[in-house]
Amino acid sequence: MARLPYLNVEDLAESDQDILKRPINLHRALAHSTEGARAFGKVGSWIRFGSQLDPKLRELVILQVGWLAKSPYEWSHHVKIGKDFGLSDAEIEAVKQETSGKTSQLPELYRTALKAAREMAVDGGMAEKTYADLATELSHELMVDLVIVIAFYCGVVRLLASLGIDVEPSYQPHLDAHPLPE
Repeated sequence: MARLPYLNVEDLAESDQDILKRPINLHRALAHSTEGARAFGKVGSWIRFGSQLDPKLRELVILQVGWLAKSPYEWSHHVKIGKDFGLSDAEIEAVKQETSGKTSQLPELYRTALKAAREMAVDGGMAEKTYADLATELSHELMVDLVIVIAFYCGVVRLLASLGIDVEPSYQPHLDAHPLPE
């Protein structure tokens, strides 16, 4: 349950209404801090539209963070977004397999990136070997992009939990199709 009221466009000054051009619950809560919402939105937008990271790889590591945090909001949103960027149900389910220690059918690079996300989310940083393995496949730019994505979403899941952001009804079917662990 949300700890702040969700704001609507009409609750904001005209100069701030653009914050809610995508009126999802997360943005509606962040709108209480207009400058904070703008800064958050810039990073999120760069991750989705500016980074050169493979979109499927990006969405898989975001899902990994959401799965580990048991974040219904993050998981449901990125199941949908991941599918929009071409992830299959089997690739989404592979996150669960890899987390439980089973080997999925994902390409080795994706599997190693999921491992990196688990290490960063659980241990606070990526292990040297994992970093070295990824660095054989990814440029310096892509390594930085990957670390930024994982680190940002480690923060996002904490923000969602701390503010009690609710899953919107339109995203619930994605959570139902790919439920989080009990």
